[in-house]
Amino acid sequence: MAGLEHPGWDPAAGEEFLREALRLLLEDAVRKGTDVTEKVCEWREPPELRDLLDLELRSGGEPPERLLQRCSDVVRYSVKNRCHPRFFNQLFSGLDPHALAGRLLTEALNTSQYTFEVAPVFVLMEGVVLAKLRELVGWSSGDGIFAPGGSMCNMYAMNVARFQRFPECRSLGMAALPRLALFTSCDSHYSIQKGAAFLGIGTDNVHLVATDERGKMIPEELEKEIQKAKAEGAEPFLVCATCGTTVLGAFDPLGAIADVCERHGLWLHVDAAWGGSALLSSKHRHLLAGIERAHSVTWNPHKMLTVGLQCSAFLLRDTSGLLQRCHGSGATYLFQQDKFYDMSYDTGDKSPQCGRRVDCLKLWLLWKATGTQGLAQRVERAFACSRYLAEEVKRRDGFELVMEPEFINLCFWFVPPSLRGRESCPDYWPSLGKVAPTIKERMMRKGSMMVGYQPHGTRVNFFRQIVTSPAVTRADLDFFLDEIERLGWDL
Repeated sequence: MAGLEHPGWDPAAGEEFLREALRLLLEDAVRKGTDVTEKVCEWREPPELRDLLDLELRSGGEPPERLLQRCSDVVRYSVKNRCHPRFFNQLFSGLDPHALAGRLLTEALNTSQYTFEVAPVFVLMEGVVLAKLRELVGWSSGDGIFAPGGSMCNMYAMNVARFQRFPECRSLGMAALPRLALFTSCDSHYSIQKGAAFLGIGTDNVHLVATDERGKMIPEELEKEIQKAKAEGAEPFLVCATCGTTVLGAFDPLGAIADVCERHGLWLHVDAAWGGSALLSSKHRHLLAGIERAHSVTWNPHKMLTVGLQCSAFLLRDTSGLLQRCHGSGATYLFQQDKFYDMSYDTGDKSPQCGRRVDCLKLWLLWKATGTQGLAQRVERAFACSRYLAEEVKRRDGFELVMEPEFINLCFWFVPPSLRGRESCPDYWPSLGKVAPTIKERMMRKGSMMVGYQPHGTRVNFFRQIVTSPAVTRADLDFFLDEIERLGWDL
């Protein structure tokens, strides 16, 4: 066949393009992205942005100069959420150069984490990193796997807990099982509801347990819900506690919840996707007291440790091969039984996925660079930022804490001058609820910063400020509060 004597692309031209693209990445995405004088976002309405980007895919290709300009446009109009010191919008922010190097290496090597033959370095590396995370939880042995996000880790827990209780469900399905019941707090992550729908358990069988005024699950209410479910003929099998709820940053009382689970023989899963990194700090790990009693744990290093999306670990105390028995299918084109090396290193069958992205390298390289002590300092710095802001909020006129923060979720209202002193008026709370959305729109159109807001229960919209980036300084925190005041003064 003609043309097969030479490669189907020009390696020299490809290398030159990569060199220029990496230069652009360093200059536009990293250097400018971490510059506080640059905008956090360059807001455009969707139709205008679509036209600016020229997203149409055509039959012919484009020259390198045009492609590089397109790369530049992608950076320009994207939110600088990983690196800009004034991005406070999500539970993740901040750019670590070592983790970024790990991510770039991961993309360049482009392998799948399922067999030792195609991913020898990463199979061994994943095992070491997971063991270290389990050690911090308090387990000397166990199992685990990196999964595509904390939501999927929580669904792993639901699936494994169901299989452990009813192994016949793997072959016979839900029709062979009694009506199941699982329990989680009303402030838990929505992935529990999604997981119940996805796994065929049913959202009606998710029992939402009441929380106290700080958003913590009430163990006595959990006991009542379990008894109620049993009285209705359901079969309880799982309790999901939360360490670091998404909005308030609440930590459920794990010891008391574990007591309830042991009394009823239930699997205890702890969703520590957000709060798990506090385990690294001797000052703050008490927030997760009792986590070692869990059967499984979700932990997202991509949040508080600035590892980069995504890096989510599902950790198991079990040592019996439960993950493998629950998910394994023994595909003969991947997991041949007559391989020349130890088949126990082919870990891919633990996962319901086939191809699985390498998520351990960026965390491993960051950990190697900073050490455990450096990661602990990063956690403690985030706490210090939140404590500083909380004191400033209490000191400044027009700012009101929703509650004293336990974690690094700082929740507060900004009350503009027009509403001050009107707390007893019937329109006060509805009017206050409109303040945060308006300020958010103004800051995004201006591009000065980003912060999240939401209602919660009976509370009207309030801001939820999160600091995880080690690049944030006191000047950025002062700017944050000053900018809220500037943008909302006339409301």
